[in-house]
Amino acid sequence: MPEQKRDYYEVLGVSKTASEDELKKAYRKKAKEYHPDLNPGDKTAEAKFKEVNEAYEILSDPSKRSRYDQFGHAGVDPSFGAGGPGGGFGGFDMGDLDLGDLFGSFFGGGFGGAQRSNPNAPRKGETLRAAVTISFEEAAFGCEKEIVLTRSETCEECHGSGCAPGTSANTCPDCRGTGSIRIQRGGGAFTFSTSAPCTRCRGTGKIIHQPCKACDGSGLVKKQRKLTVSIPAGIDNGQAVSLRGQGGAGHNGGPAGDLLISVTIRPSDKFTRDNTAVYYEQTVSFAQAALGAKLVIPTIDGNVEYNLPRGTQPGTVFRLRGKGIPSVNGRGRGDQFVTVRVSVPTSLNPEQERALRAFSQTMGEDAPEESKGFFDKRRKKK
Repeated sequence: MPEQKRDYYEVLGVSKTASEDELKKAYRKKAKEYHPDLNPGDKTAEAKFKEVNEAYEILSDPSKRSRYDQFGHAGVDPSFGAGGPGGGFGGFDMGDLDLGDLFGSFFGGGFGGAQRSNPNAPRKGETLRAAVTISFEEAAFGCEKEIVLTRSETCEECHGSGCAPGTSANTCPDCRGTGSIRIQRGGGAFTFSTSAPCTRCRGTGKIIHQPCKACDGSGLVKKQRKLTVSIPAGIDNGQAVSLRGQGGAGHNGGPAGDLLISVTIRPSDKFTRDNTAVYYEQTVSFAQAALGAKLVIPTIDGNVEYNLPRGTQPGTVFRLRGKGIPSVNGRGRGDQFVTVRVSVPTSLNPEQERALRAFSQTMGEDAPEESKGFFDKRRKKK
């Protein structure tokens, strides 16, 4: 009777809801505890080391972890899919098949000339994201904002090697530094060669015997940093500022990633905006619209004077050239558009009412009967 496999979560000592980081920490702890180089001749430790590697290989792969959670060990068995859940072909899971390996097994090379990446080649660091909120005026004229972020940086203790000072890593003997191993699947005329991450070195191509204590062998440490960000004049809501080289540290000597800062603009209580155009509504009285007036119009630069022509109609729009938003590429400025709204008085004193009735008569209009009070109306009915 075959030996019953232990639950992979139990092997690593984590819960079924463990995050990626929790899995990684648990794996490193267990792998270090049972590593053959630290337990020479100990067959039990060697078996546990293989068990830990197998558990981490499955749980660190989202697809395999999902199948394991759903079907248990059967879901990640190489024969999974042959007449069972998920389908398959020839007794193995087609979802794990590398088409380059499939065609390579027939034609003696990679499909389409694809080459596997070197795990020790320089790689760019992680792209980080942050957000800032600024005022309408700050967006128009630019500003500086301070942000706080946590990012990965090269460990100063080991200079990114992951090895304790005075030590170095060795090339993995299982994958010979490639980070992946070849696996034969199927049988007979349908024997296919696929690749998988090396379980001994976890795809890094190297073995670290004495990990750096400062970074736990990763070569990177998390640090909190304060950065001053220059927001360019004319930036619009939802646009982002990119700071090259301010993201996560690179791997194997690669460049650092970038930092993308998304900008949100608080609405103005006076103005609205469309690209570089600014819109404003100016309320005037009936007399100002009819007779003309000298108005004081707010703009993002401050107040300006504008001579309102006689006979301006409600809804008229006039333009203040160059009083809009500066172009974010530095090429000029937009305009401000002012819409005229005419305010109709809701109450008049007797003198104002007589004057308005006289005006109405000169225009040949039939003015309504003069309003009377409540008691005047009662007496008239009697």
